[in-house]
Amino acid sequence: MPESHILRYQELPVVDRGTGVKTRLLVSRRLGAENLTSGITTFEPGSKIARHWHNCAESVVILEGEAVCEIDGQLHRMSRYDTTFVPANVPHRFLNESDKPMAILWTYAAGYVTRTFADTGVTVEHLSENDKATAPTA
Repeated sequence: MPESHILRYQELPVVDRGTGVKTRLLVSRRLGAENLTSGITTFEPGSKIARHWHNCAESVVILEGEAVCEIDGQLHRMSRYDTTFVPANVPHRFLNESDKPMAILWTYAAGYVTRTFADTGVTVEHLSENDKATAPTA
């Protein structure tokens, strides 16, 4: 049985995903979570993530600022505490079109998570060295 953990946000490593997008991983397989992965991603003004989909369902809560969320080609303006639910294999992305920072809390319904970039079809393991804000080439 996995152990309980207290995670201190300021002590967690920051993963620089490029283009002003940075992530801190919270709960994951490294803690023994088999069906849950979560973290916080911050977006500097003007930054965005490439369109992609995951192998599992995802929920995102806007923690700070305003976001534009694109789900399956439709744009949605979101503000603090607005929440998404995106089923597995549905293309989506987040953009910060404002002049202030934006932060999201994301949760995946799996311990092993992949990201497939819509523009290239390349699939990478979530938060691996190739999981950047922009799509890798094949």
